[in-house]
Amino acid sequence: MIVITGPTGVGKSALAVELAERLGGEIVSADSRQVYRYMDVGTAKPSVAERAAVPHHLVDLVYPDEPYSIADYQRDGERMLDQISERQRTPLVVGGSPHYIQALIDRLKPAPRFTELRLWLERADAGDSARLDEWLRRLDPVAAEQIEFRNRRRVLRALEIILGTGERFSDVGRRREEPMHALWIGLRLDRAPLYDRVARRLDAMLDAGWLDEVRTLLAMGYAPVLPSMSATGYPELASVLRGERTLAEAKELILHATHAFIRRQETWLRKEQRVRWLDADAPNLVDRAYAACLEFRHNGSEVQT
Repeated sequence: MIVITGPTGVGKSALAVELAERLGGEIVSADSRQVYRYMDVGTAKPSVAERAAVPHHLVDLVYPDEPYSIADYQRDGERMLDQISERQRTPLVVGGSPHYIQALIDRLKPAPRFTELRLWLERADAGDSARLDEWLRRLDPVAAEQIEFRNRRRVLRALEIILGTGERFSDVGRRREEPMHALWIGLRLDRAPLYDRVARRLDAMLDAGWLDEVRTLLAMGYAPVLPSMSATGYPELASVLRGERTLAEAKELILHATHAFIRRQETWLRKEQRVRWLDADAPNLVDRAYAACLEFRHNGSEVQT
């Protein structure tokens, strides 16, 4: 099994398609937003050409108003890995959502649910979300650093576990079974060129119709308060359609939010000792990654790249 990870916009998807074609593999998405239907441009889903070249899985699983948890992803991902293995193909788990990758590869053990407590938290959040953010900062600073506060479902889940179990969410989330054996490939790029890539990608996504995509979602009745619609860019573009800000102002906010997410991704990745790093702008990137995969396949052990 191959894991390809790295910060947003670094080029994971393109490398994954190249490797999958060479290895005879199939791609399993580890992106918490690509599971939603109709949210294509803004989540940078694989193109029609990429899906035609290589099978992609765990994309377009649910509608934007349907709940989808990490436990759901873990279940679906394990089933998909089994199916790929039965076809004697190579699975490539690709994405930058740390909690999704850890749930699948490290077999995290889901924490219990506290339904009544969760309902109470949702009511409290609707009244004063800033207060709940402060609770999380005080009760679990580690989780507060890792969680994007605009992802209200994640914030509420963390508080649900903290208040329900009396333990920190960051501690409960580390409980796992024996991790799956995998080669971890991480793509890295200096901050300035990465931010430049992100800016150019944002322009390309807007040119590809991202604003119209948000307009269509709203017309279909998918409310901006849905967890799915909290994905970076969707609230900002929805506010443009409501006349609350200009497109230029929304772009600045989207870039700011994306930069913050990249910093959180990099914080997590720096702690992950299994990652073998490759420079995303190296001219021989695909060849180096492919060589590492072959050595891992033949030796059954981790390799230095």
